Amino acid sequence: MYKNFFKRVLDFGISLIALIIISPILLVVTIWLHFANKGAGAFFFQERPGKDGRIFKVIKFKTMTDERGADDNLLPDAQRLTKVGRFVRSTSLDELPQLINVLKGDMALIGPRPLLVKYLPLYSKEQMRRHEVRPGISGWAQCHGRNNISWTEKFKLDVWYVDHCTLWTDLRVIWITVMKVITRADINNETGTSATIEPFNGHN
Repeated sequence: MYKNFFKRVLDFGISLIALIIISPILLVVTIWLHFANKGAGAFFFQERPGKDGRIFKVIKFKTMTDERGADDNLLPDAQRLTKVGRFVRSTSLDELPQLINVLKGDMALIGPRPLLVKYLPLYSKEQMRRHEVRPGISGWAQCHGRNNISWTEKFKLDVWYVDHCTLWTDLRVIWITVMKVITRADINNETGTSATIEPFNGHN
């Protein structure tokens, strides 16, 4: 009953209240990023697969510029990531606009993180089960390593959540997520040539 009905009701109510409360923060961050991103805009929209693999556009704060090199290709992520963007990422502020996705029903507060559309053909049958529920702003995998565990382990944790989606599990995820955001734990060191995690190339 919780998984199929009450979870959605709670997600909608909590997201609506949260958006109203944090709207001043969202406005400040939007203005801040507008100038820091050198005209690239403050928001990032990207297609992601949701429940049952349905495609939707995820909304996040944009943390990188659109600067290009002499060859007209985008510069490496680490070079385009601004100081403001790094702060927004490290504090997880970039995730807050996804509350709008939760209101729309594209996402849940808690669930497997929505990944790239191009990964869909690479999943095993078991890994594909992560799409049996709505993707979340935070999830069970984020509570157990975030960006510092392997893709294989992430997918195992995602499927575990699908089979153990209860109010108690979601409350645990929310508590652990808050603690990790406060301590900035399990976030990749954004130095070097990339500011993002390694791409998923498929596993059997």
